[in-house]
Amino acid sequence: MSEIIQVSDIRDEQARLENVISDLIAEARSQGASAAEAGVNLSAGYSVTARLGEVETIEHDRDGGLGVSVYFGHSKGSASTSDLSPEAIRDTVTAACNIARFTSKDKCAGLADADLMATEMPDLDLYHPWRLDIDEAIGQAIECEAAARDFDSRVINSEGASISTHRGVTLYGNSHGFLGGYAGTRHSVSCSVIAQQGDSMERDYWYSANRVPEKLESMTDIGRKAAERSVNRLQPRKLSTRQAPVIFQADIATSLLRSFIGAIRGAAIYRESSFLLDAMGKPVFPDWAHIHENPRLPREAGSAAFDNEGVATRAQDFIRDGVLQRWVLDSYAARKLGLQTTGNAGGVRNLRIDASTGHELAGLLEMMDSGLLITELMGQGVNPVTGDYSRGAAGYWVEHGEIQYPVCEITVAGNLRDMFMNLGAVGCDIDRRGGTQTGSWLVDGMMIAGE
Repeated sequence: MSEIIQVSDIRDEQARLENVISDLIAEARSQGASAAEAGVNLSAGYSVTARLGEVETIEHDRDGGLGVSVYFGHSKGSASTSDLSPEAIRDTVTAACNIARFTSKDKCAGLADADLMATEMPDLDLYHPWRLDIDEAIGQAIECEAAARDFDSRVINSEGASISTHRGVTLYGNSHGFLGGYAGTRHSVSCSVIAQQGDSMERDYWYSANRVPEKLESMTDIGRKAAERSVNRLQPRKLSTRQAPVIFQADIATSLLRSFIGAIRGAAIYRESSFLLDAMGKPVFPDWAHIHENPRLPREAGSAAFDNEGVATRAQDFIRDGVLQRWVLDSYAARKLGLQTTGNAGGVRNLRIDASTGHELAGLLEMMDSGLLITELMGQGVNPVTGDYSRGAAGYWVEHGEIQYPVCEITVAGNLRDMFMNLGAVGCDIDRRGGTQTGSWLVDGMMIAGE
């Protein structure tokens, strides 16, 4: 069963895939396209899950895909394939060209401007394979779960512990002559267990993720955190309906930051479907707030030297001194709005809101004094057009800066515009596991619906 997937089997594909893209662009030109672009990715890895001390699943995967867009003037056609053979590539280009010939003209369609293409490709140190064979992965997953099950006698069952490791290469090229790519890795460990006390039964989890395996939390710490979170939720109470300050724990607060970015995306703005439609150049957050992206940080989850259109990425502010500075634009949205792309085709990269205080979560609880700490959100009750916010929640009631008891079956409600302006503090307990990073948020005066 022992196996280590070789380091070279992904990165050695990069030169071949570069040739694939070059051939594809040439084929599109030969079929009459005035411009063309293509993206290709290849990934490989495995995941192992252990449950109740035994192996439950072992999954190997190797995936690849290619997407091509061609332009006949301002008419666009797109097609994709998972078959990277020369014949399949020709057929895919032909399909895209056939679509483009029957597509209505759109004056905003086309490649990003040639002078915006990335010309520097810094080494962002994104590739760190985990030299872990299957037997070792199984042993570590069992160790992680055992740490959770041994943490407390009230941990009575497990949904398992999983280890996942993946390597991939991504490339993009277009008929401007741009061709760029990079290899990257991502590894994660997770554990989920069930605790019971009397009639109360609760489930919770914890996970660690990083490009660099040595940066992962230890198996023991992950298991213990999963168990501790489950045990702490036992015998929850219900709250009466009230208005109170709320703290969104750091891993939950990331969803609020994503809602903000969703509201300033170019597509939402030119379609006039955002609650921040009139907010450019105006205060959206308190005057201390700073929200920004830095796409070229070494080793970070969202790092890239160019966006999905080949445009050079750069560090930039979205909120400075509380004021909205720019929309999130790709070239199409930018043309619709009469602006220039912000290099965000494919999204924002390494988004962060700076901490406003040196306090971690415990310090924020003291600042709040009495209120609700949210550790889980449920449902999709966010209206991006109006900003109305209403989601099921669970967490803890806090008094005098101390957690008193767990709570469940509640709903928190408000409007995102008010929530952003009423942001009282952002903690320094930054959740660094993904491309959107923030500390816990203290938001004043939210409605809590309970009994």
